Amino acid sequence: MWTIVVAAAGVILLFIMSTRLRSPRVLPMVGSDAHDFSLRCQDGTQVRLTDFRGQWVILYFYPKDSTPGCTAEAREFQHDQAEYEKRNAVVLGVSTDDEDSHSKFCAKEGLHFRLLADIAGQVSGTYGSLRNFGITKISARNTFLIDPKGRIARAFAGVNPSRHSAEVLAVLDELEKPQLQLLQ
Repeated sequence: MWTIVVAAAGVILLFIMSTRLRSPRVLPMVGSDAHDFSLRCQDGTQVRLTDFRGQWVILYFYPKDSTPGCTAEAREFQHDQAEYEKRNAVVLGVSTDDEDSHSKFCAKEGLHFRLLADIAGQVSGTYGSLRNFGITKISARNTFLIDPKGRIARAFAGVNPSRHSAEVLAVLDELEKPQLQLLQ
C-alpha cells in the first residue's frame, strides 16, 4: 500500500517539476516600457533601471557566476566596454547569485560593469528570464536592449555567450542608424 502511495507521489512530483520546466517564459514585447527595478550590485549599492534614462541599457540575464558560458559572456562584455561607452550604452548583468558572489566574480575576471543580485528571482521573472528547477531558480540567458527612453528595443532569447556582445553592438548600430540619418 505504501509503495503505491510513494510511487504516486513521485509521479505527481515529476509532473509538477516537468510542467514548471516546460512552462513558457513570456519575454517583454519590443516597444513596451521596460519594467523598472531596484537591485544591489557587487559593491552593495542600489541600482535602479531608471538611473540610466537617457542611455542605452544592455540588460543581460545569465545563469551563474564563474561558470564557463557566463564567464565567456562577461569577458566579451568587458572586452567591448569602450565600444559601449562610445554608443552611450551601459551593461547591466543580472543573475540570482548574491552580491558577494558577484564581487568575487568581478574581482577574478576584472569586470568593471555592474552585476546585479536578483536573489529572489523577481526581476528575472518579470523579464521572462527565470528558470525554476523546483529546489533552485536561476536566470535564463536572455538579453534586453533598452532604448534611452526606457522602452524595450530588442529582445535576445537563449543567446550564444561567446559572440553575444558583438551581436548586441551590431544591433545597437542598426538601431542608431535611423537617428543619425534624421540628424543629417
